Amino acid sequence: MGDLPRMKRRTRQHQAIYDVIVAADRPLLAQEILTLAAGAVPQLSIATVYRTIKALQETCTIKAVLLPGQNPRYEPADHSHHHYFQCRQCERVFDVGTCPGNLDNLVPSGFTLEDHEIILYGRCCECSTGQEQATRLVR
Repeated sequence: MGDLPRMKRRTRQHQAIYDVIVAADRPLLAQEILTLAAGAVPQLSIATVYRTIKALQETCTIKAVLLPGQNPRYEPADHSHHHYFQCRQCERVFDVGTCPGNLDNLVPSGFTLEDHEIILYGRCCECSTGQEQATRLVR
């Protein structure tokens, strides 16, 4: 993984948290960060995760992904503009690498579009596959 950005303290715990966020292929909840980083640092606490998240946000290294009614998830701040897909079954959130582009035609007449966020909802491939297998077993 990359080097941890300049922080007041560079600890093994902080490095593990940073590495987990950078390596993830999707935005992670603090609890997911704890679970994944605990593989490298078993004594890691949720308090340390939150302190490190705060420090990484202050250095603009990571950003929060805010979905309505959800706890924040975190991803590297250098990700380009993209959208999200949330699985309704496992509730994980995934990056959607494309953007539909110009949405000006959806804006009411006389309004100016300044930004947009798109969240798609459904079942991820793991949950869809599991659902199909369960359906076949019931039949």
